[in-house]
Amino acid sequence: MNLAEPQPTAADLNFSLGGIPVRVSPWFWAASALFGWGLCQSLSGNDQRELLRYLLAWIAVVFVSILVHEMGHALAYRACGQSARIVLYHFGGLAIPERWGRRGASRPLQRMLIAAAGPLAQLALAVVLIAVFWGSGYRILFPLPEAGAWLGLDGGRKLPSMMATAILFFLLEVNILWPLLNLVPVPPLDGGQIVREGLAALGIGDAERLAGMLGLAAGAAVALWAYSRGETYLAIMFVMLAVGCFQKLQESSPWRRWN
Repeated sequence: MNLAEPQPTAADLNFSLGGIPVRVSPWFWAASALFGWGLCQSLSGNDQRELLRYLLAWIAVVFVSILVHEMGHALAYRACGQSARIVLYHFGGLAIPERWGRRGASRPLQRMLIAAAGPLAQLALAVVLIAVFWGSGYRILFPLPEAGAWLGLDGGRKLPSMMATAILFFLLEVNILWPLLNLVPVPPLDGGQIVREGLAALGIGDAERLAGMLGLAAGAAVALWAYSRGETYLAIMFVMLAVGCFQKLQESSPWRRWN
């Protein structure tokens, strides 16, 4: 699974946010649209104009949400004395450290906090949205219905339009379910990096190999779970992640080094 930074193109969108350079590959927009196509189609029925409206809203939500995630990483880098830049591309986003400062993230605990900052930024955004809308008396379509009912979020009045309801649902789905999946302990997801750096911080030898073994098991388990629920795209993604862990383990195995 190629998670390397894509080459710059003339079609990239470039801007700066809070002094942090951001580059958006054109493939980011295409991948976002593809990922949300089924959901938007189910909301719009056979109305192509409505499908376009929902799809544009979905792409905007994904853009803002992934940018929040990567800003979490970039700001955590800054707190550790490193500057960073952000790239949004077809696999989501990357926060890439530019140079080391005097207080660069050289310790495992710092790197663990940097890895956790992205998902936590998204979850914090979701909490703020829920607090604002629920506190205003609106009904919230929670992406996990059972949890939403348990929290009492299914009461209250409806939002003024179907589009507003859909946008809030999009925001909660992308900023709750996606960071939770990202916290699954499978390298190179943030969860895998947190486990690796946590093991290293505890002084456990060969932390990367242990994290890879856990990632292989966790990736396979999530792939099987997703396949059983008909989530084909998610199953394929975690199969690829599990295969990547297996390949890394093969490359670093003592048998291969000795031969």
